[in-house]
Amino acid sequence: MAGKYKIPRGTYDILPSESYKRQYLEQTFRAVAENFGYREIVTPIFEQSALFERSVGDSSDIVQKEMYKFTDRKGREFALRPEGTAAVVRSFVENNLANQENGNRLYYLGPMFRYDRPQKGRHRQFYQYGIENFDSDHPYIDAEVIALGYTFLQKLGLQNFILEINSIGSRNCAADFDQALIDFFDPHKDLLCSDCQHRLEKNPKRVLDCKVPSCQEIAADAPSMLNYLDKECSDHFQAVQEYLNLMDIPFTVNPRIVRGLDYYSKTAFEFLNNNLGAQNALCGGGRYDYLVEEIGGKPTTGIGFAGGFERLQLSLEAENACTGTKSAPAIFFVTMGDRAEKTVISILQKLRLAGISAGFDIDKKSLKAQMKAADKSNAQYSVVLGDDEMATGTATLRNMKSGEQQQTTLAELVTLCKNLL
Repeated sequence: MAGKYKIPRGTYDILPSESYKRQYLEQTFRAVAENFGYREIVTPIFEQSALFERSVGDSSDIVQKEMYKFTDRKGREFALRPEGTAAVVRSFVENNLANQENGNRLYYLGPMFRYDRPQKGRHRQFYQYGIENFDSDHPYIDAEVIALGYTFLQKLGLQNFILEINSIGSRNCAADFDQALIDFFDPHKDLLCSDCQHRLEKNPKRVLDCKVPSCQEIAADAPSMLNYLDKECSDHFQAVQEYLNLMDIPFTVNPRIVRGLDYYSKTAFEFLNNNLGAQNALCGGGRYDYLVEEIGGKPTTGIGFAGGFERLQLSLEAENACTGTKSAPAIFFVTMGDRAEKTVISILQKLRLAGISAGFDIDKKSLKAQMKAADKSNAQYSVVLGDDEMATGTATLRNMKSGEQQQTTLAELVTLCKNLL
């Protein structure tokens, strides 16, 4: 029966029957990120709205249409974070992380918020993972960041994904490319969607990223940024590809990958999964060598990526890959009689203090009901304690899968469980 209140549109509950899947994704990402030398940073879910307007771009769809903004009691404007990079950069600058150990290699996980039309794999509250690497413009770092994303997807067991990379140049060579795009699209301007007509004036590269079919058709023959790279950017992109080849990471160069903001530079990349249809981006990132300075820090290079857990989950399910393992007690106790029940309560606490999960359903009194609960719990072992066991001070540990049994004393039960588990 439904209650009085309903969940907001575009959000969802992660129920106990499904939460192990999210834990699997988070644990795998944390393990991979830390193996690469990254450390976790946790930032607030809301920041000054000006931070996102500056970093995401005040003309972007995120700022114009999608940010959840509010004014506090003192009239200050805040916004729920629509993405993770701006908050991490703000913290990097404010806390002077450049001078702290591991301060330039950071990863994060958490909810983001955008007022967008809900659809499969896209929600108004969604959950992202990401990394940021500061203070090195060496092309190896670009390749290493990409390698982290690749390793994460592989560790999850995903097979049907591809990596696409591009170079979007730098401020030294982007202006010529922008003019080439304006010259190319201008004769077709009336055929572009209204958003792209506006983009052509503000940021012509964003026309290349439009998802409207008619705009995509026109853009198919547009100039490529790769033909406008200066020597520095061209050499950097070539080196990134060489490092990826050394790591045996397959990739395709896609000159249509763009970034709409001028603090992005050089390497841009995306991991795509063809099982997801139109919303097929698993994660994406790139180099942002001018963002730290724009947010008020010293000139500092940076590169990172971010992705959504929702699409990862859909991808794993589409490939019938492992989505984690439901938690289950290592041992489940079944008792008969008050004396056995009190003894089990003491043993339970000792096991849990030792880090061993143990189950016991005190509300079920009959042997049949307790055995049924033990089966349902998916415990590895069960222990039945009754009058006979209490009289002899012994217990039988039964493997719930194989049926094999071991005898032990009650005094040694905790030690035996530690050794087995």
